[in-house]
Amino acid sequence: MSNSAVHSSSPDTAAQTARRRDDFAIQPAVDIVEDAQGITLFADLPGVPREQLHLRVDGDRLIVEADMQLDLPEGLKAGHVEVSRQHYRRVFTLSKELDANSVSAELTQGVLRVRIAKAAHAQPRKIEVKLS
Repeated sequence: MSNSAVHSSSPDTAAQTARRRDDFAIQPAVDIVEDAQGITLFADLPGVPREQLHLRVDGDRLIVEADMQLDLPEGLKAGHVEVSRQHYRRVFTLSKELDANSVSAELTQGVLRVRIAKAAHAQPRKIEVKLS
């Protein structure tokens, strides 16, 4: 993958409360795969239901935020809890090679798959050679 396609960046500095929450957010592990048509991000978000997942593009940034929901069966109490932080957040800076208007996403069994196509000017294209 080209190093210019997408970069992880630090949390927003918009509001004090947002910063405090970001300080306690879990940064999910993300794999990024690039092909000729674009990139695909795979983010591990165990325990996150679709309703608690928020994905948005803000300018040249892709922002992934989610809250995990670990429900215990009725009548059971946790004797030990190792996951105390329940908020995921990851911010990526998108390069000009990517088309921020062509983002698609799906969540399957705790894995978020985000597909971003390359912009038309960055797509490989065949050039016809004419005989003269």
